Amino acid sequence: MLLLTFCKVSPQDIRIKPLHGWLLLIQIAGALIAYFQLCRVNKILAEGVMVCIICPTATAAAVVTSKLGGNIASVATYTLLGNIGAAIAVPLFFPLVEVGIDVGFWSSFLIIVERVFPLLIFPFFLAWLLQKFLPKLHRCLLGYHDLSFYLWAVSLIIVTAQTTHSLVNEPAGGFTEIMIVTGALVVCGLQFFLGKMIGSAYNDRISGGQALGQKNTILAIWMAHTYLNPLSSIAPGSYVLWQNIINSWQLWKKRKIEKG
Repeated sequence: MLLLTFCKVSPQDIRIKPLHGWLLLIQIAGALIAYFQLCRVNKILAEGVMVCIICPTATAAAVVTSKLGGNIASVATYTLLGNIGAAIAVPLFFPLVEVGIDVGFWSSFLIIVERVFPLLIFPFFLAWLLQKFLPKLHRCLLGYHDLSFYLWAVSLIIVTAQTTHSLVNEPAGGFTEIMIVTGALVVCGLQFFLGKMIGSAYNDRISGGQALGQKNTILAIWMAHTYLNPLSSIAPGSYVLWQNIINSWQLWKKRKIEKG
């Protein structure tokens, strides 16, 4: 999926911009602020919202950004930056939040890198090598770049099914579940809004919204189970539904505008 998308991106286009700095600040600092504000209300809710904010950008964000007409290179750059930020921040902050976790920084850092970076780095360098040494194959793949969108749709069906199964079989009480799911909805909408607002200031509205709002929820669920109260995984589990309702609405709106 990312190979087909990255075939449209040149390595020279991967540049860190001020927009990415603001988005990273929200991702890291915003997660901590949200936790300390919400832990007074409910600790599990606070942990769930925090993991939804600090979680890095989804690898599929570049696919949706491409379909919406945004800057793929900008999202790809922040996806790399956001994953590095999360790999450093999570093993530093999460053991302080959930007392009793005894996980070393480097071991945690390497586990997160091992889970994420092969999905990001390998397709990017493969696309670059194809462009440089096998230009005919590269041009052929460019003709199939829309296929990445349908691969994303299939993966979305699988992830949604897994999420729904987890929510239905979650042992938490009904009120707790509703509170956490509502918190995930609020923070999802807020991140898309802030990303678009900051992106507009840098003439990169679509990319800003997708980079900050579309999250790697599978990684977030794993982080919640590994470092936090397992019940907090309800938040990223429902976040996948909220973010893709927003994505679907954006795609529908764009198609409606194109049809006139």
